Amino acid sequence: MKRAGATLPRSLVVLGAGFLLLASIAWSADDKDSDVDKRVDAAAKVLTEIMGVPDKAIPDKVMRDAKCIAVVPSMVKIAVGFGGSHGKGFATCRTENSNWSAPAPITITGGSFGLQLGGQAVDLVMVVTNDQGMQHLLASKFKLGADASAAAGPVGRDTGADTDWKMRAEVLTYSRARGIFAGIDLNGASITQDKDETRILYGHFAPFSDILSGKVHAKESSEPFLAAVRKYSGQAKEHGELKTTPGSTDASNR
Repeated sequence: MKRAGATLPRSLVVLGAGFLLLASIAWSADDKDSDVDKRVDAAAKVLTEIMGVPDKAIPDKVMRDAKCIAVVPSMVKIAVGFGGSHGKGFATCRTENSNWSAPAPITITGGSFGLQLGGQAVDLVMVVTNDQGMQHLLASKFKLGADASAAAGPVGRDTGADTDWKMRAEVLTYSRARGIFAGIDLNGASITQDKDETRILYGHFAPFSDILSGKVHAKESSEPFLAAVRKYSGQAKEHGELKTTPGSTDASNR
């Protein structure tokens, strides 16, 4: 009887420890889900705030002709001196039916431009300008300046359509720090699919090409980001028509 009595408390301890372990795993998963959702919202906010300042925003023509758009909120330096920089964000591409794909989680890591960022968190926006650049992005791993040509993008919503930005680069790059938004040289930065966050966002792994070509359905939590992309990539040519009017739909902004 004593042996049975001693065994019971031990069983309860083991059972309790098991419950705690399962609970901690569940909480960890919830935290990761929350982090991804917050990052999607942050990406939407970054794009909306940037495009809300006409004289410092990405030109309307660049946005209208974009093949893909990627936003990385709060990229940070990960070392001192010539150390690298690291950030997570989302990319979306135009599909065959002219809609925008579900967002694909990306990671960007670079080194040479770290000092230009002033050692603080910055927001990055990258605009893929042509089909060749889009194919590099679909490959799920490429290096700016090596695999795909990149250049600091022009700034100003009303920048003329006669600029040579489309001939100079497959990817136009921008940064925002301390409220200042400008084109930035990101040559040397590597962009890869964030496989872990892809699994968290969609519940399973999906290849970059499947997500960005429209084969994967977007989650409801991604709608703020996609709504911002649709709005600013499909704006009317006349600046005065860009504001959303009561009763308007996303389709009118495409």
